[in-house]
Amino acid sequence: MTYTPLRPAPGAPPVRVNLYSDTQTRPTPAMKAAMMEAEMGDEQSGLDPTVNALCDRMAALMGTEAAVFLPSGTMCNQIAIRVHCTQGDAILAHRTAHILTSEGGGVGALTGAQIMGLDGEGGQFAPETLEAAIWQPSRNAPPLTLVSVEQTANLGGGTIWNTNTLHRVADIAHAHGMKTHMDGARLLNATVATGIAPHEMTAGYDSVWLDFTKGLGAPLGAVLCGTTDFIDRAWRWKQRLGGALRQAGMNAASCLHALDHHVERLADDHANASALARGLQQIEGITLDAPETNLVFFSVEGLHTTAPAFAKALRDRGILVSVMGPHRVRACTHLDVDASGIDLALTEIRAAAAHFADRKIHATVA
Repeated sequence: MTYTPLRPAPGAPPVRVNLYSDTQTRPTPAMKAAMMEAEMGDEQSGLDPTVNALCDRMAALMGTEAAVFLPSGTMCNQIAIRVHCTQGDAILAHRTAHILTSEGGGVGALTGAQIMGLDGEGGQFAPETLEAAIWQPSRNAPPLTLVSVEQTANLGGGTIWNTNTLHRVADIAHAHGMKTHMDGARLLNATVATGIAPHEMTAGYDSVWLDFTKGLGAPLGAVLCGTTDFIDRAWRWKQRLGGALRQAGMNAASCLHALDHHVERLADDHANASALARGLQQIEGITLDAPETNLVFFSVEGLHTTAPAFAKALRDRGILVSVMGPHRVRACTHLDVDASGIDLALTEIRAAAAHFADRKIHATVA
């Protein structure tokens, strides 16, 4: 997997539609106002009322005892893994999981554990696959200590784990003495799409977190949730990895604003993703699966070009997408992309596709 550089080449036109990632969202004026009005205090001492309110609310939302405010989702993953595991341990996760593909080898560097990648369609593994992957304890094998899932599955296409499957995975893990962790970067996309409450999806998971910097539109922040003992231990690792956020109420206020105002509107992102997918399906040479949430993955192999070349052609037209493989492109809908932005993106994608199709015809004739 590769990522398209965001820094434009000299002379590149302004970005007109940013479909690179939902991490590109910017705080709305109302969110900025909430941040400016936030009460603040020393977060490390438990004296920041806005951070405390956010953590209490998140624990209730996820059905856990406690929560801790952290700068990023990756930090949530790494701290959770460091609490659950130690050097030499093994973790079972899908082979495309964010903790394996996109966190700089943090699991090996910070915990000294290894991730065993499991196969499965759409970024998900079946309970039967998990069961088959679990080995008997042996002095020759690393201890299996953790099972991790990702809701939604990013590289799987933004797919939604079925709640019953999630529960079966958790039951299997616990039956074998393992802990369970949910990377909930886009968990609320899944709950909005299905109508299932977050605490129902997360039931049976020993740790779970939610990212506020993606579709929810906050500039910073994620919240890691678990038992009181787990969060106490997570706090120690937060301290070791950088310490307290001090007067963090301003950032926590943006997250609370997002919970109040930006959750239900995730359905708009899903509708825009579906509209984008319908338009892409009408373009000869482009293939894709229907999106389940706000991530649209499509292949340009049928245009006889590469994903980097296609992404560059779009960037030259003011449309930003991300490259996820030799021929795989990702377009991500979010707070800063409306229906008119989708129409504009489709117009430019059609033009770029026609350019590559014409180039193929000329090459064939020559």
